Amino acid sequence: LYIKINTYCWIIHLCLLVFEQYQKARTQFVQTVAELATRPQNIETLQNAGVMSLLRPLLLDIVPTIQQTSALALGRLANYNDDLAEAVVKGDILPQLVYSLAEQNRFYKKAAAFVLRAVAKHSPTLAQAVVDCGGLDALVISLEEFDPGVKEAAAWALGYIARHNGHLSQAVVDAGAVPLLVLCIQEPEVALKRIAASALSDIAKHSPELAQTVVDAGAIAHLSQMILNPDAKLKRQVFSALSQISKHSVDLAEMVVEAEIFPSILVCLRDPDEYVRKNVTTLMREITKHTPELSQLVVNTGGVAAVIDYLGECQGGVRLPGIMMLGYVAAHSENLAMAVIVSKGVPQLAICLSEESEDHIKAATVWAFGQIGRHTPEHARAVAAAHVLPKLLALYMDPDSSEDLQIKAKKALKSILQKCTHLPALEPLLYEAPSNILKHVVYQFSKVLPHDSKARRLFVTSGGLKKVQEIKADVGSALQEYINSINNCYPEEIVRYYSPGYSETLLERIDKYQPV
Repeated sequence: LYIKINTYCWIIHLCLLVFEQYQKARTQFVQTVAELATRPQNIETLQNAGVMSLLRPLLLDIVPTIQQTSALALGRLANYNDDLAEAVVKGDILPQLVYSLAEQNRFYKKAAAFVLRAVAKHSPTLAQAVVDCGGLDALVISLEEFDPGVKEAAAWALGYIARHNGHLSQAVVDAGAVPLLVLCIQEPEVALKRIAASALSDIAKHSPELAQTVVDAGAIAHLSQMILNPDAKLKRQVFSALSQISKHSVDLAEMVVEAEIFPSILVCLRDPDEYVRKNVTTLMREITKHTPELSQLVVNTGGVAAVIDYLGECQGGVRLPGIMMLGYVAAHSENLAMAVIVSKGVPQLAICLSEESEDHIKAATVWAFGQIGRHTPEHARAVAAAHVLPKLLALYMDPDSSEDLQIKAKKALKSILQKCTHLPALEPLLYEAPSNILKHVVYQFSKVLPHDSKARRLFVTSGGLKKVQEIKADVGSALQEYINSINNCYPEEIVRYYSPGYSETLLERIDKYQPV
């Protein structure tokens, strides 16, 4: 009997040992895969080894740690590229994860939400796959969890779904996510506030209707309370969300302004974080573009001067929204354009134009110059006095300039030239401008010279009159009419003297002259 009992105990021990070894092996496997998946160089090898099919059954393992770690490994793999994310979809893994979101513990829920986010981020098609498997409802329910980490993971996934297009964003709204996301930005955890604000931004950006849904949930009031929060990453998302709301319509922009964000947000233009500063100027750009009244409000609070100072302290892409904001302000009216000039915006934009190498930033800058200089001769003179016109011409004629830059430079040149009466700034263009620009330059001389004797004299001594005589214009063309108008400002012998070939005519007369 003793031998039988010992034998039975030994068999039980052996069986338990086998299961223990099996559990250890599974645990070691998922932990190792999860660790390997953090390194890009391992991804292709794992994929070729069929890691997806090996991890899938482990999502239903009886050991919670193995379930969670396998989900984490799948999320890291799916996060790497769209092929692996598609493999998760094709492997029918998503329905298991969605089911588990409602049933498992908080650690697994975070891991499952991470997988859904990793799949959804790559494309609208993959995000739609998450929606089709019931992922939205499960994620929205997770926003009501007690654990802030689960809420954060769910909000992150919802934001990645919503960011692709209006259809997916509307699906997130229809699932009831917006009111819960607004509640999340009121939670004490800063990380949760960040992700919730980011998700609201992703929802609001697509259309006025979606932005209005965010507003109706009371988001503006809570977002505006966080603009001076010490956390830089949170402020980035707050200003981004307010920008996405403001951009769609006058009414939405006014709602943001009515939350009394000015002049508080101007403090953030001196924030150490450059993306906070960029998002503040983006918000100001989206507000000022709508109406002269909104632009005037920004001017009155010192916003234009603050943005000009900001442009002098940064470089590269972060300058772009500030440059465009100045252009929008100047576009509305003569007074607002003059406010940009008085705040020394033109010299700062000239510095931006000379320092930046990206064509899209240059294009925005020349557009802004056009908006400033197109109103009156005084406005055009302010731009011309900054020696901007030759730069605009050079950008227009440069074959390496992008098509958009050339179009904007040409348009800005024409709009400024049509108002510019500051002849010293125009004269250099006589020597370099092509005929389609030259006619605008000559026209301005033909308007000013008949009424300004000092300018007429200076035009001769500087060589301008001689250059005009060298211009070849078609008979009866507008350019020829402008040249004739200029010539009519001078005695006939002066015009002949500066005409091409006149010196040869004089020499011929000398040759033919017979002294008495």
